[in-house]
Amino acid sequence: MKKAIQLKDFLTYHYLSNVQASPDGTTLACVVAQANENDNTYTSTLALLSEKKVLPLTGYGKERMYVWEDNTHILFASLRDKADIEAAQNGEERTCFYRISTQGGEAQKAFTLPLTVTSIQKLDDTRFVFTANYDLHYSSMYQSNDVEKQRLLKAKKENADYEVFDELPFYGNGAGFINKTRNSLFMYDCKNEAITRISEENFQVGGYAIDEKKEKLYYFGEAYVQKPKNKDTVCVYDFKRQVTHVLLPAKEYAIRFLAEWQGELLVVASTQREYGMNENAKFYLLDKASGEMKLFADYEDAIGSSVGSDCRYGGGKSIKVWKDAVYFISTLTHRSVLRRLDAQGIISTVYEGSGSVDDFDVTKDKLFFVGMQEGKLQECYCCDLLGNDVRQLSTWNEEIFVDKDVRPYVELAFENDGISLCGWVLEPKDYDPKKTYPAILDIHGGPKTVYGKVFYHEMQLWANMGYFVFFMNPRGGDGYGNRFADLRGAYGTFDYEDLMKFTDCVLEKYPAIDQQRVGVTGGSYGGFMTNWIIGHTNRFAAAASQRSISNWISFAYTSDIGNFFALDQQGGNIWEDHEKLWWHSPLKYAQNVKTPTLFIHSDEDYRCPLSEGYQMYSALCDLGIETRMCMFHGENHELSRSGKPRHRVRRLEEITNWFEKHLK
Repeated sequence: MKKAIQLKDFLTYHYLSNVQASPDGTTLACVVAQANENDNTYTSTLALLSEKKVLPLTGYGKERMYVWEDNTHILFASLRDKADIEAAQNGEERTCFYRISTQGGEAQKAFTLPLTVTSIQKLDDTRFVFTANYDLHYSSMYQSNDVEKQRLLKAKKENADYEVFDELPFYGNGAGFINKTRNSLFMYDCKNEAITRISEENFQVGGYAIDEKKEKLYYFGEAYVQKPKNKDTVCVYDFKRQVTHVLLPAKEYAIRFLAEWQGELLVVASTQREYGMNENAKFYLLDKASGEMKLFADYEDAIGSSVGSDCRYGGGKSIKVWKDAVYFISTLTHRSVLRRLDAQGIISTVYEGSGSVDDFDVTKDKLFFVGMQEGKLQECYCCDLLGNDVRQLSTWNEEIFVDKDVRPYVELAFENDGISLCGWVLEPKDYDPKKTYPAILDIHGGPKTVYGKVFYHEMQLWANMGYFVFFMNPRGGDGYGNRFADLRGAYGTFDYEDLMKFTDCVLEKYPAIDQQRVGVTGGSYGGFMTNWIIGHTNRFAAAASQRSISNWISFAYTSDIGNFFALDQQGGNIWEDHEKLWWHSPLKYAQNVKTPTLFIHSDEDYRCPLSEGYQMYSALCDLGIETRMCMFHGENHELSRSGKPRHRVRRLEEITNWFEKHLK
């Protein structure tokens, strides 16, 4: 008999990200992360994979950003020397790159950049293009003399106790206070240790691409002084002449990716005219001479993976141009797949599994990808460019499935309002139809994300503890095109009805579920919906609302995205549409709540600010409803996915104990 999954098992999982093939395509590098409960952090190391073996490359435990220098050497960022660590602690910005051979040996320091690097690409044997998180007040010290540098360091320390805002947004979830900071673009020449700024100071760089001849650099983003308009400019920088000119002004497009292709620029962008900020991007070609933008491939589905899980740490590529084709990850129904766009504008599926593709790289005759396939945790895979001969290269998480009872996904299709919908049920461990069981409805975030047949630790835990766990993709989610995902001005209407209809279907299919012992939980949009549900029905015996929204009026000017997200998604502003925003706010209905409710929130959650949890919790407390709030210091919106290991343990304990108390 297989053992039950335990609450702390996620501490043993391996999380894979940022796969990059060597230039000759023979070796794959990958970041491997693991939670460390003792140090309350994550270790991240580099590993090498080939057809025959998997080898660890680094062991310091803090290696995440890296780039292939040639076929046998990798440059990676790390702070290791005592002097570098002390300088960083003193307020100096620096990113140290080390060189390590894939053939063996110790890493040696290659060069140090006096900025906080966020990405790096090799240009040629001596030059690199990189982006850095640039503070307009202090980051200029990299080009200052000693006197000016000390003055800036002193000012930085003196101002550390307070913040001054004159921009919007002034903070960002996971980034902290970002007033007067920009993601800036630079070039570094190792030969003379010279740094050249490419983007202007107020320009927020969204992405960049080096042309094939290594003569031009194309980049996109937006320059702003007080508030961005979320419309991107495309610029081109000439390396030889060291000049920049605007190729496409910031008027119409929100851009997500660009690359040189077929003699033009491939631009993945959205006009956001028809479906707002969540409108899926399409493929355009931008003429490098005229700046004319033409639609190349109309695409209805999402580019990138939005399949949720609490078992990932780190990211990677969603799209890459390779020779005569563009390869990209796309979310289709409840899974993410690898697709290909050819030079004729035809899109085809290359690899389609039952779970998610989280990151990939393509080189020569192979596709490498990290995925959560067949209900398993992440592993590395490879296949040919047509998706044939799929092989699993790694076994980092295979042990989990040897003696643990991973509950299978029971699909449940149904209709609501004439629309076909889909969800899943995890039956409890040792399920006996003659017995009765409690159940938990779990609601995804977003709302433009999806649940799929991927490993979800919290759900597997609860199913192993004797709960039915059920979850679905209501309207407003991803995977079914723009119209399905369009929830603007309708939060709490047909999405709520979809979830309630699904709950009815689950209870009908499983008479073993005790209808008096059903709970509900969710985070972000799922937290909003949990708050909405308890104000509109008393059918749930307990609720756990996580990183939620309770009041769209307060959210509009406290969230890092509130000023445009609330307007876009609710179809109104706080001056002219006060009643509409209030109608969609769960707080309006708090007086109806009878459900014992737990609130989980973090004090550095700037996406769904702490005040949103405070309001709903305080209202229930004032109304005499059994409630509890657990607030985590130093955590943000990503608590359940990348929060400190001990906090993740405590969070899951709080929710689990709440359901154990009220559902069993």
